[in-house]
Amino acid sequence: MALVDDFKEASERVKTLPKRPATDQLLKLYALYKQGLEGDVQGTRPGFADFEGRAKFDAWSGLQGVAPEAAQQQYIDLVVELEREQGVASA
Repeated sequence: MALVDDFKEASERVKTLPKRPATDQLLKLYALYKQGLEGDVQGTRPGFADFEGRAKFDAWSGLQGVAPEAAQQQYIDLVVELEREQGVASA
């Protein structure tokens, strides 16, 4: 199976986890997903009052320069790790 197919499959499987991942894991998932699809972050950093938007922007910005393919593989690996932690058999 191609990396992009594995990435898409992992992005669907993560939605079925029995427990919501911790906030830091959610931010990492978000950043890896965005980097894997869109590459480096663009646009301006959200304002001070937008805590969630700012955290997401900062997490994605932290992956600046990571190749989309590498981000996709890291995303897949993180989903597999979360599944293992939660006792879910990965496909």
